[in-house]
Amino acid sequence: MKNDQNLRWWQRGVIYQIYPRSFKDTTGNGIGDLAGIIEKLDYLNDGTPASLGIDAIWLSPIYPSPMADFGYDVADYCAIHPLFGDLATFDRLITEAHRRGIKIILDYVPNHTSDQHPWFIESRRSLDNPKRDWYIWRDPGPEGGPPNNWGSAFGGPAWTWDETTGQYYLHQFLKEQPELNWRNPEVRAAMMDVLRFWLERGVDGFRMDVVGLLIKDAELRDNPPNPDADPNLPPNDIFGRQLHVYNQDQDEVHEIIRDFRQLLDEYGNRCGIGELWFELPRWIRYYGENNDGLHLPFNFRLMALPWQAQAIHRSVDELEAALPAFAWPNYVLGNHDSPRLASRLGGQAQARVAAMMLLTLRGTPTLYYGDELGLENGVIPPEKIQDPLGINLGAERTRDVGRTPMQWDASPNAGFSRAKPWLPVSNDYAMRNVAAQSADPTSILNLYRRLLWYRRGSPALYGGSYHSLDSNDDCFVYLRVAGDERRLIALNFADDQRQVSIPGENAGQIVISTSLDRQESISPSGFELRPHEGVIVEL
Repeated sequence: MKNDQNLRWWQRGVIYQIYPRSFKDTTGNGIGDLAGIIEKLDYLNDGTPASLGIDAIWLSPIYPSPMADFGYDVADYCAIHPLFGDLATFDRLITEAHRRGIKIILDYVPNHTSDQHPWFIESRRSLDNPKRDWYIWRDPGPEGGPPNNWGSAFGGPAWTWDETTGQYYLHQFLKEQPELNWRNPEVRAAMMDVLRFWLERGVDGFRMDVVGLLIKDAELRDNPPNPDADPNLPPNDIFGRQLHVYNQDQDEVHEIIRDFRQLLDEYGNRCGIGELWFELPRWIRYYGENNDGLHLPFNFRLMALPWQAQAIHRSVDELEAALPAFAWPNYVLGNHDSPRLASRLGGQAQARVAAMMLLTLRGTPTLYYGDELGLENGVIPPEKIQDPLGINLGAERTRDVGRTPMQWDASPNAGFSRAKPWLPVSNDYAMRNVAAQSADPTSILNLYRRLLWYRRGSPALYGGSYHSLDSNDDCFVYLRVAGDERRLIALNFADDQRQVSIPGENAGQIVISTSLDRQESISPSGFELRPHEGVIVEL
């Protein structure tokens, strides 16, 4: 175990993702903005247990953008979209967040730009334009079509024909998101300057979008078919039918990531986080062989598993066993690309169990805005879908369901905006909102507050070791230990009561139950967990 005095903020703390469009609107246009985030900073952490108690905010993209993919199509990396404010507002956000001890993490989108970015506008002017090689252009394939068989994650081929210059350009997302050529040293230098621009403004770290895609196979070879692909995929889902051997996770990408890390280290206590979905042996490489990679390659493994105690238990143990000694673990259960946590788990009871697990496992947790209210998937009529994934690949694929406005109170539009919100507010907003849950001592919001503040004061939880314990198939039980401080976490995934025993341990005291209605002494010979209950026990 690391000495807790030596832990960095990104090791001790909890990250909270904000989708800025959906957090708080102060201008009356139905879209959230930076001033709205500033307004709600005290809700996030005012230094007292009446606030949520998070330590860092990760902001989804706020750059100028045509919004084809809601900011992940960047038209200017060094400015703020007027919808959200301006650089002066951003500077005020940094100042106000730092005054409260809250770090700011920006979304960095290095794989692709908007087709409206000045670099791409130049690149597509002519074959000999100085910016031509800043993007990935190729002649047609031998049969006159795209250069290879790669598919776009948003449907159709990953190549779009450009009439002006008679070549195709690569985009593994929308055609409005052409991919940068990271084999070009000028691109690397320009994108490193983007990081410097924000670091100089006081940004504390970056979440790096699809960072494993930056380098593609030098020969752009065809991907092989995926024999396990879902046979019911839409006809235009080429991406889903392939094994992604040549379009991502190339060995050369680690040189770029080392450069990112070196730059972050030059600025001191900054953090590099990467969006990565690879299998465990490949994923771990993104920490770097010599602790010279990402500080936190995002760990989404639990999101892809069935919500069963033993499946989760195995995944956590496998991760702990595989991590190098220098690597710091992290866990994610929700984000802007996924259905809401409470909906995925089938209801509010297991959402509480998930909260306790996320905030007591070893490593850095990342929360998604609204999960602390138990928000469920929004209901988005097909004609109101905004997400290009849902538009192109079917309504059941839309990510809009997890991006609905934050629910602050029971006033019209849930207190999010004076105007009609860009996405519909959930139907339950009159009861499921911050004001109502703050007044309910046993609400899921107050559970999150209690867990976050308890974690902050417990070296065993924010920095201690992890030891899993044998238990019945429906329970996940583990110890967190720092010096003489020992905490037992027991989580019941079943809808029936279960018995838990902890042989060899002393008697203990339940200090938090997921129902917030239980504090009692327990015997190591056995104690009962109620249906869908988790507890923290001080031993």
